[in-house]
Amino acid sequence: MPANEDEMQILDQWSNRLAQALQILDLKVDHDLLLDLARKSADSVTHAAAPITTFMVGYAAGLEAGTGSAGTKDASTASVAKAADVAFQLCEDGHDGGPASKGWADTAQ
Repeated sequence: MPANEDEMQILDQWSNRLAQALQILDLKVDHDLLLDLARKSADSVTHAAAPITTFMVGYAAGLEAGTGSAGTKDASTASVAKAADVAFQLCEDGHDGGPASKGWADTAQ
């Protein structure tokens, strides 16, 4: 978590610049959610899990919300929240437990 307002402002500016460079129009990043998720996964699994977890949550949210004009801001926000909830739940079980510890056996995959 950023220590102060200056860091949050830098993160906001960076997110805006990156969104523009990636041509993601009107993206509003929930820094607090992603930073909390990164911290939780780093603490629960291993430090390197932080960027992997946040990437996978974003990827899953993008798949669910749709791409381009097919997705709306509300759909994107809901998809991020849903994917983050799954990741937070998995973090509660640590690196070797939880519902996915046996692979795809208990899923609809």
